[in-house]
Amino acid sequence: MDRKKELKQQFKETTVYGGVYAIKNTKNQKMLIGKTKNLKTLNGIKFMLENGDYTINKELQEEWNQFGGDAFIFEVLEKLKKKEDPYFKEKEALIELEEKWLEKHQPYGERGYNLK
Repeated sequence: MDRKKELKQQFKETTVYGGVYAIKNTKNQKMLIGKTKNLKTLNGIKFMLENGDYTINKELQEEWNQFGGDAFIFEVLEKLKKKEDPYFKEKEALIELEEKWLEKHQPYGERGYNLK
């Protein structure tokens, strides 16, 4: 029972990081750039792709099915630096961060899975 309490406390104390990530196809070099308030959700995205349930981006799902999961790399491009400022707007900061990476990589059309 103590172990269960300990694990719950550890979970509560774990810092959650938001940020921008990339899912890269190593076969054709296409990538998807996305943002999330919790980078741990990348495990959930991978799980959905593995089960054929990633309806958010059908092209990515089709190529995952075609090439297999081993052809893809998940990478954290940048973690969001949270500020102690009570007026810090995490959502807006994530959008700006994502836009920066979208501008840098231009993952559209033949180069990626993002839509303009």
